[in-house]
Amino acid sequence: MTNDWFAAFLIGLLGAGHCMGMCGGIASLMNIGEMSSKRLWLNPILYNVGRIISYTLIGGIVGSTISTIAEYSGVNAPLNWLRLISSIFMIILALYIGQWWAGLLYIEKTGQHIWKYISPLGKKLLPIKHPFYAIPFGFIWGWLPCGLVYSMLTWSAASGGAPQGALIMFSFGLGTLPLMLSIGLSTTKLNQWIKSILFRRIGATLLLFYALFQLYQGVVRLM
Repeated sequence: MTNDWFAAFLIGLLGAGHCMGMCGGIASLMNIGEMSSKRLWLNPILYNVGRIISYTLIGGIVGSTISTIAEYSGVNAPLNWLRLISSIFMIILALYIGQWWAGLLYIEKTGQHIWKYISPLGKKLLPIKHPFYAIPFGFIWGWLPCGLVYSMLTWSAASGGAPQGALIMFSFGLGTLPLMLSIGLSTTKLNQWIKSILFRRIGATLLLFYALFQLYQGVVRLM
């Protein structure tokens, strides 16, 4: 499981450019017209705290729900199948991060119907009247339809429990943190480094090998 947490962090780090494109514009709205230098730092930090809390919560819920179903049914086969599915999603992620195939974008469309009912709640919190309002704002926007998040949730589902599922999503959220914070803090060099094609493809290749290994293990468990 430790390897899964590290891989989840790596996916967050490598895929943060996608997160930046998805919700970076919304995150940048928090500091429009803001004159206080303290709040220019605090708003993005607390926004990302709320976002990571939402990831951790849903990861724990998914991990707990699936493991409870498997426990009471007395059948572990569903978990083995979920591990296999999560490996396939990992391969899709690696291909997306390496910019070899953008099939992940089609997965995002599945959540757009629900998102149209959730997004108005976040918009009501704008403009951010106090830095601590950025926490619920980030929590709501953590539910934005995202293929990366959906893929990581398949890992949480196959993790075997609430703590494991929560930690996978928490690690993913931490991985996205450096680039997402840079939206508000204007760290241009960090953006260029993380978004560089060489960095992405080295990481994507490592992830692809790890995914193929996990896929092999999943097939062996089902045989």
